[in-house]
Amino acid sequence: MKTYQFKLYQHKRNKHLHRAINAASSIYNHCIALHKRYYRLFGKHLNKNKLMKHIAKLRKKNEYWLLVGSQATQDIIQRIDRAYDLFFKHHKKGVRPPNFKKRIKYKSFTLKQAGYKFLDDNQLKIGKRIYKIWKSREIKGKIKTVTIKRNPLGELFIFVVTDFVDRQVSTMSGKSAGFDFGLKVFLSCSDNTEVKSPLFLKQSLKELKIASRNHSTKKKRSNNREKARKNLVRVHEKVVNRRTDWFWKLAHELTERFDYLYFETLNLRGMQRLWGRKIGDLAMQQFLNILEFVAEKKGKFVGYIDRWYPSTKTCSECNFVIDKLGLAERYWVCPSCNTKHGRDSNSSINILRVGASTLRLGDVSLSQTAISA
Repeated sequence: MKTYQFKLYQHKRNKHLHRAINAASSIYNHCIALHKRYYRLFGKHLNKNKLMKHIAKLRKKNEYWLLVGSQATQDIIQRIDRAYDLFFKHHKKGVRPPNFKKRIKYKSFTLKQAGYKFLDDNQLKIGKRIYKIWKSREIKGKIKTVTIKRNPLGELFIFVVTDFVDRQVSTMSGKSAGFDFGLKVFLSCSDNTEVKSPLFLKQSLKELKIASRNHSTKKKRSNNREKARKNLVRVHEKVVNRRTDWFWKLAHELTERFDYLYFETLNLRGMQRLWGRKIGDLAMQQFLNILEFVAEKKGKFVGYIDRWYPSTKTCSECNFVIDKLGLAERYWVCPSCNTKHGRDSNSSINILRVGASTLRLGDVSLSQTAISA
Protein backbone atom coordinates (compact mmCIF):
# COMPACT_ATOMS: atom_id res chain seq x y z
CA MET A 1 0.00 0.00 0.00
CA LYS A 2 1.23 3.49 -0.84
CA THR A 3 -0.26 6.84 0.17
CA TYR A 4 -0.01 10.03 -1.87
CA GLN A 5 -0.68 13.47 -0.40
CA PHE A 6 -1.76 16.44 -2.53
CA LYS A 7 -2.81 19.93 -1.49
CA LEU A 8 -5.89 21.64 -2.88
CA TYR A 9 -5.64 25.10 -4.39
CA GLN A 10 -7.30 27.78 -2.27
CA HIS A 11 -10.66 28.59 -3.89
CA LYS A 12 -14.07 29.80 -2.80
CA ARG A 13 -15.65 26.49 -3.88
CA ASN A 14 -13.62 24.73 -1.16
CA LYS A 15 -16.34 25.85 1.25
CA HIS A 16 -18.42 22.91 0.00
CA LEU A 17 -15.77 20.44 1.21
CA HIS A 18 -15.61 22.23 4.57
CA ARG A 19 -19.39 21.91 4.87
CA ALA A 20 -19.15 18.21 3.98
CA ILE A 21 -16.56 17.66 6.74
CA ASN A 22 -18.80 19.51 9.20
CA ALA A 23 -21.74 17.33 8.14
CA ALA A 24 -19.57 14.24 8.61
CA SER A 25 -18.86 15.38 12.18
CA SER A 26 -22.63 15.67 12.80
CA ILE A 27 -23.18 12.09 11.55
CA TYR A 28 -20.23 10.86 13.64
CA ASN A 29 -21.54 12.45 16.85
CA HIS A 30 -25.06 11.15 16.21
CA CYS A 31 -23.70 7.61 15.82
CA ILE A 32 -21.64 7.98 19.00
CA ALA A 33 -24.77 9.12 20.88
CA LEU A 34 -26.70 6.04 19.67
CA HIS A 35 -23.83 3.74 20.65
CA LYS A 36 -23.55 5.27 24.13
CA ARG A 37 -27.28 4.92 24.73
CA TYR A 38 -27.27 1.31 23.50
CA TYR A 39 -24.21 0.48 25.62
CA ARG A 40 -25.81 2.06 28.70
CA LEU A 41 -28.95 -0.10 28.22
CA PHE A 42 -27.50 -3.41 27.04
CA GLY A 43 -23.75 -3.33 27.78
CA LYS A 44 -22.69 -3.80 24.14
CA HIS A 45 -22.45 -1.73 20.99
CA LEU A 46 -24.80 -1.53 18.03
CA ASN A 47 -24.53 -3.80 15.03
CA LYS A 48 -22.96 -1.74 12.24
CA ASN A 49 -25.30 -3.07 9.53
CA LYS A 50 -28.40 -2.04 11.50
CA LEU A 51 -26.86 1.34 12.18
CA MET A 52 -26.10 1.84 8.47
CA LYS A 53 -29.74 1.18 7.57
CA HIS A 54 -30.91 3.57 10.30
CA ILE A 55 -28.57 6.38 9.17
CA ALA A 56 -29.57 5.81 5.52
CA LYS A 57 -33.22 6.48 6.44
CA LEU A 58 -32.27 9.61 8.41
CA ARG A 59 -30.17 10.95 5.53
CA LYS A 60 -33.23 10.98 3.26
CA LYS A 61 -34.92 13.39 5.66
CA ASN A 62 -31.86 15.55 6.37
CA GLU A 63 -30.46 17.57 3.44
CA TYR A 64 -27.42 18.61 5.48
CA TRP A 65 -26.33 14.98 5.91
CA LEU A 66 -26.67 14.42 2.16
CA LEU A 67 -23.55 16.57 1.72
CA VAL A 68 -21.66 13.46 2.84
CA GLY A 69 -21.70 10.60 0.32
CA SER A 70 -23.16 7.23 1.23
CA GLN A 71 -19.75 5.52 1.16
CA ALA A 72 -18.21 8.19 3.37
CA THR A 73 -21.09 7.67 5.82
CA GLN A 74 -20.45 3.91 5.79
CA ASP A 75 -16.76 4.54 6.49
CA ILE A 76 -17.66 6.67 9.54
CA ILE A 77 -19.84 3.86 10.94
CA GLN A 78 -17.18 1.23 10.24
CA ARG A 79 -14.49 3.26 12.02
CA ILE A 80 -16.70 3.64 15.09
CA ASP A 81 -17.44 -0.10 15.01
CA ARG A 82 -13.71 -0.94 14.90
CA ALA A 83 -13.05 1.43 17.80
CA TYR A 84 -15.71 -0.28 19.92
CA ASP A 85 -14.31 -3.70 19.04
CA LEU A 86 -10.92 -2.59 20.34
CA PHE A 87 -12.55 -1.16 23.46
CA PHE A 88 -14.31 -4.44 24.31
CA LYS A 89 -11.17 -6.50 23.64
CA HIS A 90 -8.67 -4.31 25.49
CA HIS A 91 -10.65 -2.20 27.98
CA LYS A 92 -8.72 -3.82 30.85
CA LYS A 93 -5.52 -2.36 29.38
CA GLY A 94 -6.93 1.15 29.53
CA VAL A 95 -8.40 1.41 26.01
CA ARG A 96 -11.35 3.84 26.04
CA PRO A 97 -14.43 3.86 23.81
CA PRO A 98 -14.73 6.54 21.07
CA ASN A 99 -16.16 9.84 22.25
CA PHE A 100 -17.81 12.93 20.79
CA LYS A 101 -15.74 15.34 18.69
CA LYS A 102 -16.18 19.07 18.30
CA ARG A 103 -16.98 20.17 14.77
CA ILE A 104 -13.88 22.35 14.62
CA LYS A 105 -11.70 19.35 15.53
CA TYR A 106 -13.28 16.91 13.10
CA LYS A 107 -10.83 16.63 10.21
CA SER A 108 -11.85 14.37 7.33
CA PHE A 109 -14.10 12.01 5.44
CA THR A 110 -13.15 9.07 3.20
CA LEU A 111 -14.45 7.98 -0.21
CA LYS A 112 -13.93 4.41 -1.41
CA GLN A 113 -15.08 3.12 -4.81
CA ALA A 114 -17.20 6.09 -5.91
CA GLY A 115 -17.77 9.81 -5.39
CA TYR A 116 -14.52 11.00 -6.98
CA LYS A 117 -12.76 11.07 -10.35
CA PHE A 118 -9.29 12.27 -11.33
CA LEU A 119 -9.32 14.45 -14.44
CA ASP A 120 -6.66 15.99 -16.68
CA ASP A 121 -4.83 19.22 -15.78
CA ASN A 122 -4.44 18.19 -12.12
CA GLN A 123 -8.16 18.30 -11.43
CA LEU A 124 -10.25 16.15 -9.11
CA LYS A 125 -14.01 15.80 -9.31
CA ILE A 126 -15.74 15.22 -5.97
CA GLY A 127 -19.48 14.87 -6.27
CA LYS A 128 -20.58 17.39 -8.92
CA ARG A 129 -17.76 19.91 -8.38
CA ILE A 130 -14.23 20.05 -9.78
CA TYR A 131 -11.26 21.05 -7.62
CA LYS A 132 -7.69 21.91 -8.56
CA ILE A 133 -4.89 20.02 -6.76
CA TRP A 134 -1.11 20.36 -6.53
CA LYS A 135 -0.40 17.00 -8.17
CA SER A 136 3.35 16.74 -7.62
CA ARG A 137 3.69 13.16 -8.93
CA GLU A 138 1.81 10.51 -10.80
CA ILE A 139 -0.36 8.05 -8.89
CA LYS A 140 0.82 4.44 -9.26
CA GLY A 141 -1.38 1.41 -8.63
CA LYS A 142 -5.12 0.94 -8.22
CA ILE A 143 -6.78 3.57 -6.03
CA LYS A 144 -8.37 2.11 -2.89
CA THR A 145 -9.53 5.19 -0.98
CA VAL A 146 -9.49 8.97 -1.29
CA THR A 147 -9.58 10.99 1.95
CA ILE A 148 -10.29 14.72 2.10
CA LYS A 149 -8.64 16.19 5.18
CA ARG A 150 -8.28 19.71 6.59
CA ASN A 151 -5.61 20.93 8.96
CA PRO A 152 -6.00 23.44 11.83
CA LEU A 153 -5.22 26.29 9.41
CA GLY A 154 -8.25 25.36 7.31
CA GLU A 155 -6.15 24.10 4.38
CA LEU A 156 -7.45 21.04 2.50
CA PHE A 157 -5.41 18.00 1.46
CA ILE A 158 -6.18 14.86 -0.54
CA PHE A 159 -4.77 11.51 0.65
CA VAL A 160 -4.86 8.80 -2.03
CA VAL A 161 -4.22 5.18 -0.93
CA THR A 162 -3.27 2.70 -3.67
CA ASP A 163 -2.28 -0.97 -3.78
CA PHE A 164 1.15 -0.12 -5.23
CA VAL A 165 4.03 -1.78 -3.36
CA ASP A 166 7.07 0.50 -3.37
CA ARG A 167 10.19 -1.58 -2.77
CA GLN A 168 13.71 -0.29 -3.23
CA VAL A 169 16.60 -2.53 -4.24
CA SER A 170 19.28 -1.99 -1.64
CA THR A 171 22.66 -3.67 -1.31
CA MET A 172 23.14 -5.72 1.85
CA SER A 173 26.41 -5.21 3.70
CA GLY A 174 25.62 -7.58 6.59
CA LYS A 175 26.43 -4.90 9.18
CA SER A 176 24.36 -4.74 12.38
CA ALA A 177 24.15 -2.27 15.25
CA GLY A 178 22.43 -1.76 18.58
CA PHE A 179 21.00 1.60 19.60
CA ASP A 180 20.14 3.09 22.98
CA PHE A 181 17.90 6.15 23.34
CA GLY A 182 18.92 8.88 25.76
CA LEU A 183 17.85 12.32 26.93
CA LYS A 184 21.05 14.26 26.25
CA VAL A 185 22.07 12.07 23.29
CA PHE A 186 19.23 10.94 21.05
CA LEU A 187 20.90 7.69 19.93
CA SER A 188 24.03 5.93 21.13
CA CYS A 189 25.28 3.37 18.62
CA SER A 190 27.23 0.22 19.40
CA ASP A 191 30.04 1.40 17.06
CA ASN A 192 30.75 4.26 19.54
CA THR A 193 29.04 6.95 17.46
CA GLU A 194 26.35 9.29 18.78
CA VAL A 195 23.40 11.13 17.26
CA LYS A 196 22.38 14.28 19.10
CA SER A 197 18.83 15.54 18.84
CA PRO A 198 18.32 19.15 17.64
CA LEU A 199 15.37 19.46 20.12
CA PHE A 200 13.26 21.52 17.73
CA LEU A 201 10.59 22.32 20.34
CA LYS A 202 13.19 23.70 22.73
CA GLN A 203 14.62 25.86 19.92
CA SER A 204 11.18 27.37 19.24
CA LEU A 205 10.02 27.87 22.84
CA LYS A 206 10.53 31.64 22.78
CA GLU A 207 8.58 32.00 19.54
CA LEU A 208 5.86 29.70 20.91
CA LYS A 209 5.52 31.71 24.12
CA ILE A 210 5.07 34.95 22.19
CA ALA A 211 2.50 33.41 19.83
CA SER A 212 0.62 31.78 22.71
CA ARG A 213 0.57 35.01 24.72
CA ASN A 214 -0.76 36.95 21.73
CA HIS A 215 -3.51 34.37 21.28
CA SER A 216 -4.57 34.38 24.94
CA THR A 217 -4.90 38.17 25.12
CA LYS A 218 -7.26 38.48 22.15
CA LYS A 219 -11.01 38.73 22.63
CA LYS A 220 -12.81 35.41 22.18
CA ARG A 221 -14.63 34.84 18.87
CA SER A 222 -12.95 37.89 17.34
CA ASN A 223 -11.10 38.01 14.01
CA ASN A 224 -7.88 39.00 15.78
CA ARG A 225 -8.08 35.91 17.99
CA GLU A 226 -8.55 33.70 14.91
CA LYS A 227 -5.49 35.30 13.28
CA ALA A 228 -3.48 34.75 16.47
CA ARG A 229 -4.66 31.12 16.62
CA LYS A 230 -3.49 30.50 13.06
CA ASN A 231 -0.14 32.09 13.83
CA LEU A 232 0.26 29.79 16.85
CA VAL A 233 -0.64 26.77 14.69
CA ARG A 234 1.99 27.77 12.12
CA VAL A 235 4.71 27.84 14.79
CA HIS A 236 3.72 24.36 16.03
CA GLU A 237 3.51 23.12 12.44
CA LYS A 238 7.02 24.39 11.74
CA VAL A 239 8.38 22.45 14.74
CA VAL A 240 6.63 19.23 13.64
CA ASN A 241 7.77 19.55 10.02
CA ARG A 242 11.41 20.19 10.96
CA ARG A 243 11.45 17.24 13.35
CA THR A 244 9.76 14.90 10.86
CA ASP A 245 12.17 15.90 8.08
CA TRP A 246 15.13 15.18 10.38
CA PHE A 247 13.68 11.77 11.31
CA TRP A 248 13.30 10.74 7.65
CA LYS A 249 16.88 11.77 6.83
CA LEU A 250 18.24 9.96 9.91
CA ALA A 251 16.23 6.80 9.09
CA HIS A 252 17.64 6.69 5.56
CA GLU A 253 21.16 7.30 6.86
CA LEU A 254 20.98 4.47 9.41
CA THR A 255 19.44 1.97 6.97
CA GLU A 256 22.20 2.77 4.46
CA ARG A 257 24.88 2.07 7.08
CA PHE A 258 23.34 -1.02 8.71
CA ASP A 259 21.20 -3.96 7.61
CA TYR A 260 20.15 -5.07 11.11
CA LEU A 261 19.12 -2.47 13.69
CA TYR A 262 18.21 -3.34 17.27
CA PHE A 263 16.48 -1.22 19.91
CA GLU A 264 15.22 -1.63 23.45
CA THR A 265 11.44 -1.71 24.01
CA LEU A 266 10.59 1.57 25.71
CA ASN A 267 7.98 2.41 28.33
CA LEU A 268 7.24 5.80 26.80
CA ARG A 269 4.23 6.47 29.01
CA GLY A 270 6.33 6.10 32.15
CA MET A 271 9.13 8.20 30.63
CA GLN A 272 6.58 10.91 29.79
CA ARG A 273 5.49 11.05 33.43
CA LEU A 274 9.10 11.45 34.56
CA TRP A 275 10.49 13.91 32.00
CA GLY A 276 7.39 15.39 30.38
CA ARG A 277 8.04 17.85 27.56
CA LYS A 278 11.54 16.50 26.89
CA ILE A 279 10.17 13.09 25.84
CA GLY A 280 7.56 14.79 23.64
CA ASP A 281 10.30 16.82 21.97
CA LEU A 282 12.44 13.73 21.30
CA ALA A 283 9.40 11.88 19.82
CA MET A 284 11.12 8.49 19.96
CA GLN A 285 8.07 6.46 18.90
CA GLN A 286 7.54 8.63 15.82
CA PHE A 287 11.15 8.02 14.80
CA LEU A 288 10.79 4.25 15.27
CA ASN A 289 7.64 4.22 13.12
CA ILE A 290 9.47 6.06 10.33
CA LEU A 291 12.52 3.82 10.66
CA GLU A 292 10.39 0.67 10.42
CA PHE A 293 8.72 1.99 7.26
CA VAL A 294 12.05 2.84 5.59
CA ALA A 295 13.62 -0.46 6.67
CA GLU A 296 10.73 -2.50 5.28
CA LYS A 297 10.96 -0.67 1.94
CA LYS A 298 14.71 -1.35 1.71
CA GLY A 299 14.50 -4.94 2.93
CA LYS A 300 16.34 -4.22 6.19
CA PHE A 301 15.62 -5.60 9.68
CA VAL A 302 14.48 -3.74 12.81
CA GLY A 303 14.24 -5.71 16.06
CA TYR A 304 13.39 -4.96 19.69
CA ILE A 305 14.72 -6.61 22.84
CA ASP A 306 12.76 -7.17 26.03
CA ARG A 307 12.29 -3.99 28.08
CA TRP A 308 13.17 -5.91 31.27
CA TYR A 309 16.59 -7.01 30.04
CA PRO A 310 19.18 -5.07 32.17
CA SER A 311 21.14 -3.69 29.21
CA THR A 312 22.51 -0.72 31.17
CA LYS A 313 23.59 -2.69 34.28
CA THR A 314 25.18 -5.61 32.40
CA CYS A 315 28.92 -5.51 31.66
CA SER A 316 29.41 -5.90 27.90
CA GLU A 317 32.81 -7.55 28.52
CA CYS A 318 32.10 -10.24 31.15
CA ASN A 319 28.24 -10.18 31.47
CA PHE A 320 28.41 -9.28 35.17
CA VAL A 321 25.18 -7.55 36.33
CA ILE A 322 25.47 -4.89 39.04
CA ASP A 323 22.70 -4.42 41.58
CA LYS A 324 21.98 -0.69 41.30
CA LEU A 325 22.79 2.09 38.87
CA GLY A 326 21.30 5.55 39.40
CA LEU A 327 20.12 7.72 36.53
CA ALA A 328 22.76 10.34 37.37
CA GLU A 329 25.63 7.82 37.04
CA ARG A 330 26.83 8.19 33.45
CA TYR A 331 29.91 5.96 33.92
CA TRP A 332 30.53 2.90 36.05
CA VAL A 333 33.31 0.35 36.63
CA CYS A 334 32.58 -3.38 36.51
CA PRO A 335 33.51 -5.01 39.87
CA SER A 336 34.33 -8.26 38.08
CA CYS A 337 36.67 -7.21 35.24
CA ASN A 338 37.38 -3.55 36.19
CA THR A 339 36.23 -2.29 32.79
CA LYS A 340 34.99 1.29 32.73
CA HIS A 341 31.70 1.69 30.84
CA GLY A 342 29.79 4.64 29.50
CA ARG A 343 26.17 4.10 30.44
CA ASP A 344 24.64 4.47 26.96
CA SER A 345 27.46 2.98 24.89
CA ASN A 346 27.55 -0.12 27.10
CA SER A 347 23.77 -0.47 26.78
CA SER A 348 23.90 -0.23 22.96
CA ILE A 349 26.53 -3.01 22.81
CA ASN A 350 24.35 -5.27 24.98
CA ILE A 351 21.29 -4.47 22.85
CA LEU A 352 23.24 -5.52 19.73
CA ARG A 353 24.38 -8.77 21.38
CA VAL A 354 20.87 -9.67 22.54
CA GLY A 355 19.27 -8.66 19.26
CA ALA A 356 21.80 -10.55 17.16
CA SER A 357 20.88 -13.75 19.01
CA THR A 358 17.59 -13.83 17.08
CA LEU A 359 19.58 -14.47 13.92
CA ARG A 360 21.62 -17.10 15.80
CA LEU A 361 24.55 -14.73 16.06
CA GLY A 362 24.45 -14.73 19.84
CA ASP A 363 23.17 -16.70 22.79
CA VAL A 364 20.21 -14.66 24.11
CA SER A 365 16.65 -14.77 22.75
CA LEU A 366 14.74 -11.73 21.44
CA SER A 367 11.48 -10.64 23.02
CA GLN A 368 9.69 -9.22 19.98
CA THR A 369 10.40 -8.37 16.37
CA ALA A 370 8.94 -5.42 14.54
CA ILE A 371 9.88 -6.20 10.95
CA SER A 372 11.62 -9.18 9.47
CA ALA A 373 13.19 -8.76 6.05
